[in-house]
Amino acid sequence: MAGAPEGVDPSVPNVARMYDYFLDGKDNFAADRAAAEEILKKFPHTKEGARANRDFLRRAVRYLVDAGIEQIVDLGAGLPTQGNTHEIAPQARVVYVDYDSVVCVHGRALLARKENVDFLQADVREPDVLLGKLRGLIDFDKPVAFLMLALLHFIEDEHAYDLVAKLRAASVPGSYLVISHAVDPTPDITPQALEIYKKSTAQLNLRTREDIERFFEGYELAEPGLTFPARWRPDEEKPLGDNITFGYVGVARKL
Repeated sequence: MAGAPEGVDPSVPNVARMYDYFLDGKDNFAADRAAAEEILKKFPHTKEGARANRDFLRRAVRYLVDAGIEQIVDLGAGLPTQGNTHEIAPQARVVYVDYDSVVCVHGRALLARKENVDFLQADVREPDVLLGKLRGLIDFDKPVAFLMLALLHFIEDEHAYDLVAKLRAASVPGSYLVISHAVDPTPDITPQALEIYKKSTAQLNLRTREDIERFFEGYELAEPGLTFPARWRPDEEKPLGDNITFGYVGVARKL
């Protein structure tokens, strides 16, 4: 990656750029790569898990399109890569949201000539401000899908549940919520991984399956319910990442 934009400290590991590294992307700095490699030492299948999560995104967005959703808000979108939401749902109104200035600069550059697509800089921990900005871009009188992939486990409880509750309250019945969330797979190793993320731009907040299910209150989960990423409506009998069990995903419709 070229030199850091003004105001960006490349010496501090960034979770979006670390995720980019896990996906074999090029938009990351030495500090991001070093932190990501430390995670890989503790969890060797992290890259495979990132890819499984990305594949889930594609299948989930196709499901939303088939369900008639024409507005999608991709929260914590991260750095643009192949198979972006607007590419899977070209007819939909898509708004990407991230708080990271580097992510937003790259996103806007990539989407400069795209119609019906916006990249919004906002902090999801301030849902009222977020919704205020979204109201100029999204018609909340119509169903909207909120994507929250690999996002909520970087937000503390007090902000995470409040965010989802306010998004639910702002959206009409027939709207959707899509979540992927990490769980604690190895309690003896995980504290070491948490220490690595404490030195990055966002700390990791792992939750139990029951904690993750709470986010879907007021929604009806689509089959097969809350499950591992590769097992949510796979395109093939034995999908890539079928052995990844350190995160749950779900797609749900607001009642």
